[in-house]
Amino acid sequence: MTAILLLGLMAVCAKLVFDVRTLRSRVEALEREQPREVAAPRAAPPPLPWDDTPAPRATARIVHAAPPPESVIEEQVVAAVEPEPEPEPAPDIPVTQPTPAPRGFAFEDLFGRKLPIWAGGVTLAVAGFLIVKYSIDAGLLSPLIRVLFGLTFGTALIAGAEVALRAEARVRDPRVRQALAGAGIATLYASILVAANLYQLISPPVAFVGMALVTALAGGLSLRFGAPSAVLGLVGGLAAPALVGSGSPDVPLLSAYLALAVGGLCALSRSQRWMWLGVSALVGGFGWGLVLVLGGALDAAASLSIGAYMLLLGVALPVLAFAGDRGRWVRLAGSLAACAQLAALVAMGGFGGLEWGLFALVSIAIVWLSRREAALADLPVAGLTVALLLTAAWPDPTARALALVLAGIVAIYGGPAAWRVWRDARVGDAGQVAAVAVAIVALPALHLPLAESTSSLLAFAGGAIAGTVAALGWRAADRREDARFATLATAAAGLLAVALVVVAPPWLAPPAIALVAGGVLLLAHRAGDGRIDLAAWGFATAAVAALVLAPPADAWRAVGIDHGGGVTEAVRWLIPAIIAAVFAWRGRIAAAQRLAQPVAVGLGYVAAAQVVPSHLLPLVPAAMLAALAVARGVRPALLAAGAIAVAWAIVPLGQWIAASGGAVFGVPTLVTALPSIADALLRLGIPALAVAVVALRQPDPSIATPARIAVALLGVVVAHIAYKQLFAIADTTAFVRLGLAERTLWEAALATAAFAAWPRWPRVAKAFAATSLAHFALFTGLLHNPLWAVQAVGGWPLANLLLPAYATAFAVTLFGARLALPPVAERLRGGVQMALVLLFVASTLRQFAHGSILAVGPVGAGEDILRSVALIAVAVAFLRHGIVAEGRTGARDWRIASLLVMLVAVGKVFLSDAAGLDGLLRIASFAALGFSLIGIGWLYARYVPGDGRVVASE
Repeated sequence: MTAILLLGLMAVCAKLVFDVRTLRSRVEALEREQPREVAAPRAAPPPLPWDDTPAPRATARIVHAAPPPESVIEEQVVAAVEPEPEPEPAPDIPVTQPTPAPRGFAFEDLFGRKLPIWAGGVTLAVAGFLIVKYSIDAGLLSPLIRVLFGLTFGTALIAGAEVALRAEARVRDPRVRQALAGAGIATLYASILVAANLYQLISPPVAFVGMALVTALAGGLSLRFGAPSAVLGLVGGLAAPALVGSGSPDVPLLSAYLALAVGGLCALSRSQRWMWLGVSALVGGFGWGLVLVLGGALDAAASLSIGAYMLLLGVALPVLAFAGDRGRWVRLAGSLAACAQLAALVAMGGFGGLEWGLFALVSIAIVWLSRREAALADLPVAGLTVALLLTAAWPDPTARALALVLAGIVAIYGGPAAWRVWRDARVGDAGQVAAVAVAIVALPALHLPLAESTSSLLAFAGGAIAGTVAALGWRAADRREDARFATLATAAAGLLAVALVVVAPPWLAPPAIALVAGGVLLLAHRAGDGRIDLAAWGFATAAVAALVLAPPADAWRAVGIDHGGGVTEAVRWLIPAIIAAVFAWRGRIAAAQRLAQPVAVGLGYVAAAQVVPSHLLPLVPAAMLAALAVARGVRPALLAAGAIAVAWAIVPLGQWIAASGGAVFGVPTLVTALPSIADALLRLGIPALAVAVVALRQPDPSIATPARIAVALLGVVVAHIAYKQLFAIADTTAFVRLGLAERTLWEAALATAAFAAWPRWPRVAKAFAATSLAHFALFTGLLHNPLWAVQAVGGWPLANLLLPAYATAFAVTLFGARLALPPVAERLRGGVQMALVLLFVASTLRQFAHGSILAVGPVGAGEDILRSVALIAVAVAFLRHGIVAEGRTGARDWRIASLLVMLVAVGKVFLSDAAGLDGLLRIASFAALGFSLIGIGWLYARYVPGDGRVVASE
């Protein structure tokens, strides 16, 4: 009952759908013939209370017309923003109303128009299967009848498709016949499968024939009913072997069936221009080919059938079915797939002669195809790659078999490529020749235990092949336009390098590669080809890598560790160094040239280290710096030589910095903590002279300026180390006795250098002056001042070390007058001078009372009085200098300082001296203080009136 209701509802729905579609088609036809006009009443404005006139009767017609032009829209917008006039009865105005788009059209189109028909076709196919299943379950029909019934049902569906085609005027939908034909094809496939696999009524070969016939029928029906039948033929034809086949298939028969099926589909693809169908068939065919290859052990017949099948799919069918530019990628992909699957066939077949022969056939076909079509000219490159990889993966080949295979590769790929390389201008041909030349050497070395002489001969032979083909194109007009010549020349040079490395002693391998690199560089210049330059740089890099990545024991001599170098070791490093220098000079790649310079310097240094005694090695980078000083554009080389010199200077510089750094914290710098004078000269002094030559000869400021700074620093260090040898202060006692003298002489030397350098090198003079004054301020003025540190100044008053020490520092401050210092720095200079005067006066008074050691002993009464007198005298001197220097920066500071010193003196006299004195000493102290104060007041009154101006002294 439920089924009957469902069928009734389905019928009603179908009738409704049919009526709706009929109505819609009629409405659309009417709309195409004329626009629809719908009369709609227009609402009139409400009448006013005082208006007795009847309201005008206005109507508007809604006309479906085209949209108004932009000018009308602009006028409407302007009218909308302007004040409206008084309302008037409006005439009939056509109002445009766009036709609304049908809602849900995509949903209706998909589920109402498209899917039901195809679902019906599938349902019919399922119905065929269900009928067969029902007959089987009920036991109504015998197996033969069931199969015949299925075949009859499928044939009837196809006949129904034909009837639908003939009744096109009534059906009016091509999908109806396509669905019926598809269901019929599927039913025929299913019936044949049931007959073969379920009931064993027919054998697999007969089933294959039946499947092929159904596939052919599907192709024919696609010509009559459309592409869906072709799709079913594609799926059924390619799926048939899996559905019909047995555990041990007949490979020749299966290959023949697949060839027929794929070939028929490709033919149909070409006739109907359904490229998708042919491509899909080829993809499925290659998939079956891979299954056949990987399926297990294959005999000769199976291998031949698979080989013929691959040739058909990879070469014949793509050429026949996919002609023109659109199909070139299909032809290319097909050839590559066939080549790859035949390579797998060779591997699975145990690399036998038959399999290699089949691979040779497909290789010949690839070469032929590349000559037939210019778009596929580089196809042999892929084939050669597969052949070489397959040969490399060959496990344990015999020498004879390997020689035959290599000969075949040379004949099939190398010969045609060599013949075409200078005729067709294809870089791929040059690559093939180069690859074949390399394979002649690499593959035998990979598989066979060859003697060194044999390997060398093979390398020479491969190099000769590549070099000969390259030489044939030397006079070609287009030689420089592509990479053909560079490819062949590079391969020849590489094989020559391999031959030299094999035949030469191990220590000569890096020089041999370096010589080849130099030759390739010369060839690049002669040929005018920048690509060969890149190859030359590659060989040079390989030579350096051979030296650096496997360093022998002689490399340790570069750091001074003696391992018994000699001439042989020097040659090992010297030849690559010379070649690197040639690259730095003649190379045409700027960045690589800059890199080659330090490489040449480094290799040359290591070469020299093999014959130069270890203790003299620091002279090698110094000599390099001096030699490079006269050259131009050698900044990287100078930096490399300087880096090596710095490496040798690290130890003495470290010792000097450690010893001198302790002096900053008050630890005396003893001569025993410094490097020896010999080390200082070898590692610091002589390199400093070489850097001085660089600074003088190099015009580039970026080189000369850092060189001058380095010379100054190294010179100061060497001079300081040498100077420390003069006093040779080795312990604390010597430091107490000679420390002030050593510092004073050093500061005087720096000051003298500042005065000497001022006319020509003002910056150097400033640096020396600042260093001298800073040295005095830190060590003599602060850390080791005799007033509070135990330092001997000398036993004679004034004729001691205090006067030259302070005089030197004061002279350096006077030197500041030449420097045009800013006002702030000028005032600071005056303050330093005041501090120097006060320290010198205090130190001298202390020396009068206590002798050479000032920091030991109490302050006596006489010394205390002298301090007060000295303070008064200093105050008067400061005031006088401030008056005389009026108009200069800092003059007022001197006068203020005089007042401060006088206040200190007054405070000292009243608070200290007067309390500890009596009698004449007290009177004398007060009298001196009084006269001093009067004198200062008179000076101020005389030369500095109340308005602050200074009157010039007479």
